[in-house]
Amino acid sequence: MANVEHGGRPGDPFGATAPEAARARLGLVRAGLWLIAAVLAVRQVAVVLSTPRGERLTDLETWVGPDGVLHVNGSLYDSTRFTGTPFGGLVLKPLTKAAEQALGWGWTFGTLLLVVALGLVAARALPQPVSRRTALLAAPVTISLLMLSLPVRNTLYLGQTSIIPVLLVLLGCFAVRGERASGVLIGLAAALQPTVLLFAPLLWFTGRRRAAVSSGLTFAALTALAWAAMPHDSYTYWVHHLAGVGLGRPADDLANQSLHGALLRLGMEGPLEIGLFLVLGTAVAVLGLRRAVRYARDGQLLLAVAVTGCVAVAVAPTTWQHQLLWVLLALVGRVGKKAGDRYVWPVAVILVMTLPAKMMLPNMESLYPLRDNVVLLAALAAATVVPFLSRTSEHYHAPVPTEYARPVPTRWKHVPLLPFLRRVLTRPNLLLELLLIRVGYSAYQQVRLAATGGTNTGGRATAEQHGEQIHSIEKFLFIDIEHWVNHAVVKVGWLEDFFNFYYTSFHFVVPLTVLGVLYARRPAEYRWARAALGFATLFALVGFWLYPLAPPRLMPDLGFIDTVHGVQDFSQPDYGTLTALTNQYAAMPSLHFGWSLWCGLVIAIIAPKWWMKALGLLHPLFTVSAIVATGNHWVLDAVGGAAVVGAGFGLTYLLQGPRPRPHALTKAAEGASEEAAVAEKSGEAADAEAVSTAGPGPAKGRTPS
Repeated sequence: MANVEHGGRPGDPFGATAPEAARARLGLVRAGLWLIAAVLAVRQVAVVLSTPRGERLTDLETWVGPDGVLHVNGSLYDSTRFTGTPFGGLVLKPLTKAAEQALGWGWTFGTLLLVVALGLVAARALPQPVSRRTALLAAPVTISLLMLSLPVRNTLYLGQTSIIPVLLVLLGCFAVRGERASGVLIGLAAALQPTVLLFAPLLWFTGRRRAAVSSGLTFAALTALAWAAMPHDSYTYWVHHLAGVGLGRPADDLANQSLHGALLRLGMEGPLEIGLFLVLGTAVAVLGLRRAVRYARDGQLLLAVAVTGCVAVAVAPTTWQHQLLWVLLALVGRVGKKAGDRYVWPVAVILVMTLPAKMMLPNMESLYPLRDNVVLLAALAAATVVPFLSRTSEHYHAPVPTEYARPVPTRWKHVPLLPFLRRVLTRPNLLLELLLIRVGYSAYQQVRLAATGGTNTGGRATAEQHGEQIHSIEKFLFIDIEHWVNHAVVKVGWLEDFFNFYYTSFHFVVPLTVLGVLYARRPAEYRWARAALGFATLFALVGFWLYPLAPPRLMPDLGFIDTVHGVQDFSQPDYGTLTALTNQYAAMPSLHFGWSLWCGLVIAIIAPKWWMKALGLLHPLFTVSAIVATGNHWVLDAVGGAAVVGAGFGLTYLLQGPRPRPHALTKAAEGASEEAAVAEKSGEAADAEAVSTAGPGPAKGRTPS
């Protein structure tokens, strides 16, 4: 159906009319994705190398710098700065001089190559069969996600080695031939990161017993070698520090995303905490490994590896941020029987692994336990509760299709309707909506702050200059009524209280209420209205960035009374009670009025009764009166707010088409069976093509018996 709207035949990729055109467009998309991956890689390297030497690669500097622990004649763990295993220290010691000389470029580019290799192996390890399009696009997408992920960024910044164990495990499972070689690589990874030994039971219970034995023997041999060469350090690490516990940062640090760290952050300590950690860790290990074995036998070995890695994240005494890549690999699992639910798990994982926790959940004290452990919760979910679909499920390749309104023609020849803004009639997944709304609002706050150079007072001079410009324009147009309205309202106590209350109380409540009612009662209109609101907000952010503007209440020479925030001390750089919370110079356009106008228009368009429409239109009227009366906006700010809302609705119509009417539901139901048949035939054709075009490779045939 997405291709029908663009004028192509059902089943032709990207609306193509010929196989040659489809291949050409696929090649263009692939080149674009590789370009994005390259840009992200260059950006990560530039960020690291542009950081002053004393602030970058701090962990590597601690190890191999002029006064690093690898230079000291004594225990590696005397200062607790070295957190690797004794075998890791034994491997690094001969490389100390070379690493010190290459501190920066060599180490950073080497790590970057490891990340690229990891992405290539992970993309090749996708469960077979896959379509040709997926096979061609998987590698650049995987590498891009790795470059954006917090673990890789943290590894590049600190100069850590945590990419190596993950890559060794993937190479052992998907690249090398022979079970013994596979076990050697996994045993080597375990010698560098002990919790990787959890892969030995996975190998054993999936029939690869030689690999399991080989991994255990390799780990034991390398650990014994390190013990013979460094007995004191080995005793300190394995006995005194219980496999590294207590090394590095305090175990209750937010960067330690393990069960042990979470229990400590919750205030538990002593024997109670240790006992509870052992019980919970054992339960997670047993349940997670059973799930991993089941998925491996199902032919989803990459998912089994990811689940086992998530178990390792949870049960390790300390799992620092740079060791959390296993969680990102878990997005390969398919969750949800409906096509509309299929994106929830991947989006959640990508958001958790690429954005700071503060952007995921509101800054509320009651949510701190969730926010502080959001990555751990994702790992626990992947290991124990997320219902990944089996490849034998009828919905694995063919989820329940989404209901769409009848296709509409594009507005202009060169402006196609966007598939992800299709006129969908079914209700979107609530969790996905909440995630996107929360992250979108956090990005909105960050852009508002960045519009003044990253500080609330950084753009004060420019904002006040723009305020003078707006005031002059309004005087020229004879609409400079703000001062008169502001002082007139102050003289009437109840009117001042009303406008103060309206300004502070309804800005978020009414839009969220409208969205909630639409989501519950009018899902098709919800998507249309939500898209318009999102576009309007994006346009407003551009305005905040390009034209920081001081509101009337923050213009020191115009005599406005700040009825909401109280008297301002203009002699102080940080005057204003809310200046510490948000950018006070994001006045043009006024989203206070813009969002209220959006609410009024949506209610007026959708509401079934005339009095509901009138009541909805009263909200923008009261809002524009409140923002002017309280001195928080100029009249032209409201004009700007109306402009971005109009642009938001216009762009939605341009890219999505007209909103679907209620009778479209019955029309869509008529063609639902036809769409399902087309989708099923397309899926069968894609599978047949994948089987016929898939070449020989190490990933094939690696599924355990």
